[in-house]
Amino acid sequence: MAADGTPAPPGVGATPSAEVDVTVSLVHDLLAQQHPDLADSPPTVVANGWDNVIVRVGDDLVARFPRRRLAAGLVAGEQRWLPGLAAGLPIPIATPVRTGRPGLGYPWAWSICRWFDGEVAADVRLADPGHEAERLGRFVHALHRPAPAEAPANPFRGQPVAELVPRIRANLARLFPSPTPSTSSGTYSAILALIDQLATTPEWTGPPLWLHGDLHTANLVVADGAIAAVIDFGDLTSGDPAVDLAVAWMLFDGDDRARFRGAAGGGTAVDDDTWARARLWELHFALLYLLHSADNERFARMGHRLLDAVLSGG
Repeated sequence: MAADGTPAPPGVGATPSAEVDVTVSLVHDLLAQQHPDLADSPPTVVANGWDNVIVRVGDDLVARFPRRRLAAGLVAGEQRWLPGLAAGLPIPIATPVRTGRPGLGYPWAWSICRWFDGEVAADVRLADPGHEAERLGRFVHALHRPAPAEAPANPFRGQPVAELVPRIRANLARLFPSPTPSTSSGTYSAILALIDQLATTPEWTGPPLWLHGDLHTANLVVADGAIAAVIDFGDLTSGDPAVDLAVAWMLFDGDDRARFRGAAGGGTAVDDDTWARARLWELHFALLYLLHSADNERFARMGHRLLDAVLSGG
């Protein structure tokens, strides 16, 4: 349900189709060919995401194989930049520890990272949300350092408000292709009003900062009630830090969200304009998850939670 009690819009699409079939047999053979010391480590497919097939390798490693050409180009950025970024971050990240190359009919580069035990934050509760809000806020603050000019480009993350708002309006039109009086008086009109309110938010004028780019609750590993790792830096890029701050509405409520905001600002609350842009990104992600939730119950839950949060303010 949306914040005003009306039904939230249903998902109208599914996870993008894979362009290559990543099987356990293929992974085993690639490991044997390129990392023969891992040939006896049994591979197990643990997830099929939008961009990657995630394969656990033995007990301690995980391999990430792009499943679409669009994602294949992101691997190089992770492999080049994450080892250096990891050193200054207060929460562990999924840094590539080995690399793989095309072979045996598989067309793209791939990575092997450390495996982190736990469950994703989208599926479990935090033991102490306030403490974790401060920890994640400090992580974001540490990550958001000026990025070099050669940082990976990403046309879908960290963009100006002037580019983001038309995408939000287009996604809203896809969710509500023929608004009815009931939707117009509830969720649909509330979203329209919020877009109009936030569309005039001043743009980011600071230097492009390093961004995770896809910092949501399915990319946070939780163990024993605490955030144990931040994973999936496929959207790593630079730009407006507001995109990463949207996680505040995905994971925290009320006072805990305020604690995140303070820690993300380095002890001083993130400024109002950046926080407003983060709400725009939050709305963008809510609509995006719902648009692709027809076959993904987790994305449906994430989308509905975000939509409720953004329409209730804060």
